[in-house]
Amino acid sequence: MSLGHIILTSGRSIRLTELRMSSTYAGMLEGYPCKIVNDRKVEWLQRAAERSFASYGTPVHCVPPSREYPDEPARAFGPVEVLPAVFCVGVFDSAALDPAGDGSALVVTWFQAGPEVPNGEDADPALRAVAWDDLAQDYEL
Repeated sequence: MSLGHIILTSGRSIRLTELRMSSTYAGMLEGYPCKIVNDRKVEWLQRAAERSFASYGTPVHCVPPSREYPDEPARAFGPVEVLPAVFCVGVFDSAALDPAGDGSALVVTWFQAGPEVPNGEDADPALRAVAWDDLAQDYEL
């Protein structure tokens, strides 16, 4: 069963088979979102996804997040920089890259504004731009 289908900008259709979501700034008790904090958060979340899905044997790709700079004064660590509110990890599959394969798969991490399941051509443009043929890996059943 798939949770959703996304049409990539390349025209390839991919199926979302597993989805995990969390608040981007969950657990942030002190400080404020800035470049240093956000760079560490993106790196930590990427590594956590790689550890969580290591047993799948599927590559993990991180879609670089958009960053907003609200009109607020800079503080000790520089300007305020805000990532989208929701961090997502999705397991996707699609037709095989090589006709001899049974299918292809990729674990993708990305950030989005709200807790919606990405679907169709309305999915986030950065997610739809994933270079599937360069990043995914074929599998055999």
